[in-house]
Amino acid sequence: MLFHVRMDVRLPSDMGPSVRADIVAREKAYSQKLQREGKWPHLWRIVGEYSNISIFDVESNDELHELLSGLPLFPYMDIRVMALATHPSKVQD
Repeated sequence: MLFHVRMDVRLPSDMGPSVRADIVAREKAYSQKLQREGKWPHLWRIVGEYSNISIFDVESNDELHELLSGLPLFPYMDIRVMALATHPSKVQD
């Protein structure tokens, strides 16, 4: 199942620099692991925002929830998910 996911990060302004650096490093490692596994095949930054648009390729809604809630930045994110389906006008590869 494919999902379009927008993640907007909202870190607290009083978060210490070392705490922030640790969370961001863990986030990067976790996201790259999911990318290498093929679960997170597309990741784009939104220009001018601390946000991204991603495509996840997972087996179920529950798997997506598990992966997203495992993100170290999850407590600091506003996340919007849209399920995707094949469009009948798409030219096949």
